[in-house]
Amino acid sequence: MTALDSDPARAPHAILMTGMPGAGKTTLARALTTVGYRRLCPDEEMFRRYGRYGTDFPRGQFRVREAPVLQDIGAELRAMLEAGTDAVVDHGFWTPRERTEWKTLVQEAGGVPVLIYLPVPHALRWARIEQRNALADHDANSIEFSEEDLLRFAGRFEPPTEDEPHIVYHGNPEAVLAAVGHAQPGTERARSGS
Repeated sequence: MTALDSDPARAPHAILMTGMPGAGKTTLARALTTVGYRRLCPDEEMFRRYGRYGTDFPRGQFRVREAPVLQDIGAELRAMLEAGTDAVVDHGFWTPRERTEWKTLVQEAGGVPVLIYLPVPHALRWARIEQRNALADHDANSIEFSEEDLLRFAGRFEPPTEDEPHIVYHGNPEAVLAAVGHAQPGTERARSGS
């Protein structure tokens, strides 16, 4: 990968990802950090504040505890963008409403929101989750849950439609960087095969 250009006139980009657990969001986010993006990860902040899901705090409290974490991550993202820093939010953004709220935050901070959709089949996502589950006691980004949980989550996930401009990610970070290089405020358009 090559570093992002440092053109001071270019508005900072904020990569917002949408995808289920195990889709590869963290792998992509970490790849983007090698070219200058700052990574923000709500799951890791959840682990830092509260410990392990279902062990250190009850399973039914995840969303309640996540709300202030997301608020703090949003404030940090706003500050980064206002300072001209490119950022990637390592989070799933499961609904159009969530995605719209975060895109608005990015635009209000003077940034360019770029939505990346990571469509990955259930079997591959579950295989990745099984591997991550073994690390849940000490890896801040490995929230342990079952295949039944993953299937239940799928019922709540709403993939972006053509009405929501996005880039479809198929495992090549270079393609994302190439696509992002052309993104301008208000002119992103859906792209397939990137």
